[in-house]
Amino acid sequence: MFEPSIPTSNRDEIVRYVDLVSQWREERDEILHLIDQVASTGLWVSGPHVEALEKDLASLCDSSYARALNSGTDSLVMAMHCLGIGAGDEVITPGNSFIASTASIVHLGARPVLADVGDDYNIDVDSVQGLVTSRTKAIMCVHLTGRMADIKSLKKVVNEHGLFLVEDSAQAVGARRDGITSGSAGDFGCFSTHPLKNLNALGDGGFVTTSREEFAVRIGRLRSHGLKDRDTSDEFGFVSRLDEIQAAIIQYRLSKLGQIVERRRAIAKYYEEEFLNTRIQFVPERLEEFNTYHTFVVRVGARDDVRHFMEKRGIETNIHYPKPIHRQPAFNKLFEDVKLPKVEEQANEILSIPVHQYLTDTQVEHVASTLKEAVNRLRPGANVG
Repeated sequence: MFEPSIPTSNRDEIVRYVDLVSQWREERDEILHLIDQVASTGLWVSGPHVEALEKDLASLCDSSYARALNSGTDSLVMAMHCLGIGAGDEVITPGNSFIASTASIVHLGARPVLADVGDDYNIDVDSVQGLVTSRTKAIMCVHLTGRMADIKSLKKVVNEHGLFLVEDSAQAVGARRDGITSGSAGDFGCFSTHPLKNLNALGDGGFVTTSREEFAVRIGRLRSHGLKDRDTSDEFGFVSRLDEIQAAIIQYRLSKLGQIVERRRAIAKYYEEEFLNTRIQFVPERLEEFNTYHTFVVRVGARDDVRHFMEKRGIETNIHYPKPIHRQPAFNKLFEDVKLPKVEEQANEILSIPVHQYLTDTQVEHVASTLKEAVNRLRPGANVG
C-alpha cells in the first residue's frame, strides 16, 4: 500500500495505540546482549555509554552539547534552574500541553502564564506577545505532536524582550521547521525518552541540548549533586543521572530512529490522503516542516462517541489532552480567570489515532476506514443503526 514498511506480526486482533510488546519482541536479543555487556563492566552510572550517547544526541539535534538526565521533566526543571528562573519570575507556555511542562515552572517557584494556541496545536505567537510583562523571564514553547512551533517568530519575540527560550521538545525529537532542528534554537532543548516517545528508553530518561558551553558544564554538575569533582560541590544540585544501561539502549534505538520516523510519516501521509474532503479535520504538513508524528491528531464532532465506536471495532485511541492545564484541579486557584478559547475548543474535539511503526498496512487501512465510518454515522441526522 505505501512505503516504507516495517515487517511485524500482530499480537492479537486489537489495533494497539502503542505496541511496546512488539518492540521488545523485535529487539529482545540485542537489548539483552547490551544489558549483559554493560552490567559486566561494573560501571553502571556516568560512564562511556552516556558520554557516547550525548555526542550522538547533540549531533542529532544540531547542538553543540547534550546532557543525559533521568526524565524529560527533569530536563525542564534543570534547564530553567540553570537559567536562574525562580520566585517572582514568569514563564509563558501553552495551555494544552501535558501537565509536566507547567508543573516544572511551578516547582521552581516561578509563575506559569498560559498562552493560547493555533490551529496546529502549538503556541500562538500573537497570544504570547500580549502576555509579556516586566516579570517575564522566559518563553517555554512545546512542540506538540512531532510538529515544531513557529520557532523563527518566537525567536524574534525573545530577542525583542531579552528573554530566554526553552524548547519542550519531548514529542519532537528530529523534527524540523524552516531549516531549524527541534532543540537547537532555544537556550535549552528539553527532551524525554519515556517509553512512549519515538526515541525511547526501557524506562524513564531524558536529555537537554544547548550550544552554550557554560550551560552544558553546569547541567553536567547539577545532575549529580552539583559536584565539580568527587569531593567538591560548588552548589546544591539534583540527582538526575541517566544510567549506563539506558544510555546503551537509547543509543541502539537511535540508530533506527530514521527508519521509525519514515514509517510514521508514511502512515501519516496515508491518513491525510484518506481524510481529504471528509468531516475529519487534520493539520497537513507545511512545506517548511518536517514532522516526526509522535501523534496523529484529528478533530471530529461527537468525539467521545467516535472513540467508543472505534473501540468497539478493536481500535485503541487516545486524547492529548482532554483537560487543559488551566482546568486541572492542581491549578484551580492559579488559573481561575484564565480563558483560552482555542485550547478549550480543541480539547473537546481532538482524538489521537494509532501511528506507531508496528502497525501493519492492513491495520492502518482499518483505522482510516473505521474513523471515516464513525464520523459519517455519528454526524447530526445520520442513521446510526
